[in-house]
Amino acid sequence: MNHIEFIEKHVREELLKLGFSLGVAQGGAFQAIDMYKRMSQVSRKGKIFDDVLRHAKLWAEKQQVSADRFEKRKVKRNAQPGLF
Repeated sequence: MNHIEFIEKHVREELLKLGFSLGVAQGGAFQAIDMYKRMSQVSRKGKIFDDVLRHAKLWAEKQQVSADRFEKRKVKRNAQPGLF
C-alpha cells in the first residue's frame, strides 16, 4: 500500500464513520487525494493526513442536502420530568 492508497482508504473509512453515504465518502476520498497531490507544504509538521481529512470533511458536508444537515444539527432533548 502506497501513501495515496493509504489516504484514500482511511479518509473513506473516517467519512463513513461520520455517517456520510458511500458515494459522498468516496468523493471525499478523491478530493483528499487531489489536495494531497497539489499541496506544497502542510500546516504543521507531520499533519498532512489531518489537513486532507479536514478538506474531505468540508467537501462532504457541502454535498449533503440541506434537510440532512438540519437533522444532524438538531438537538434532541430528553423530556425532563417535573418536580411533582
